[in-house]
Amino acid sequence: MSKRSKLPLILSVPVIAAAGTYALSEYFFRMGMARRTKKPRPSKTLLPYAKEYYQCLNWYRKVPKETWHNADPDTGETMVADFIPNQKQTTKTVIIAHGYNGTRETMSGYAKMYYDMGFNILLPDDRGHGESAGKYVSFGWLDQKDYQSWIEKLIERVGPDCRILLFGVSMGAGIVSMLSGSKLPPQVEAIIADCGYSSVPEELKYLLKYRYNLPEYPFEALVSSINKRRLGYYLNDASTTKQLSKNHLPILIIHGSEDTYVPTFMAYENYRASDSPKQLWIVKGAKHAESFWKKPVEYRKRVSDFLKTYFN
Repeated sequence: MSKRSKLPLILSVPVIAAAGTYALSEYFFRMGMARRTKKPRPSKTLLPYAKEYYQCLNWYRKVPKETWHNADPDTGETMVADFIPNQKQTTKTVIIAHGYNGTRETMSGYAKMYYDMGFNILLPDDRGHGESAGKYVSFGWLDQKDYQSWIEKLIERVGPDCRILLFGVSMGAGIVSMLSGSKLPPQVEAIIADCGYSSVPEELKYLLKYRYNLPEYPFEALVSSINKRRLGYYLNDASTTKQLSKNHLPILIIHGSEDTYVPTFMAYENYRASDSPKQLWIVKGAKHAESFWKKPVEYRKRVSDFLKTYFN
């Protein structure tokens, strides 16, 4: 083969490599951000607690509730939530944000805990999950707008003396933590975030290395660019720590010491980011989103003590 005939082949190698890299980035984007359509089930981590989980799920399905709908004024997409009024009339209400791949019903264990503590409950399905609309998952950044609307509807339903606690697990913790940096009405009084990430790009970088043994560059940048075109924001915009740096509400951060999905060091980053009254509880031996199930008595006590200090 002549040198001249080899030249096109040599020049085509970078083109093929670039195309492959972009295709892989597109795969990562769709794998992470595409709408979640599977019916949620307890993760492998939570299988030992399946009995307790389904007991709470049965309670959720039987308890009297109202189904609410909320239309996005910009897109017309409709979001869905359940409101569970406590049998004892109260102004205390918790908004519970579920995790990635979950729905409002997967938070039934937490809902029952707060219900037993005397709270009304609001359980949304987040964008791209459950009965709510959305072609893509936004990992909290676009969900903020939806939660602002849910807060407004909640104040209308319960009254201006409504007292609101924001609570979330995993992606839900990201949602409520990002909300902390937004302008919130005075009815929102405190936040509890369980196993949340410090930012969407940092979580992506971690998973690229931990699960796929791939470098941050160029995949994070390419996925971010794709996200910008499809959802309207770069991944760096979706920073929990940046939002928490503007937070003034009391916050309790919970994280399992053995979390390898959202690594435990992110809990410390989130804790350091907020200058508000704050507490941190690292649950020894707990994996991702396992703290509530592994230490149910202590979990309730930690939450109760935090609320006695900063909510009651």
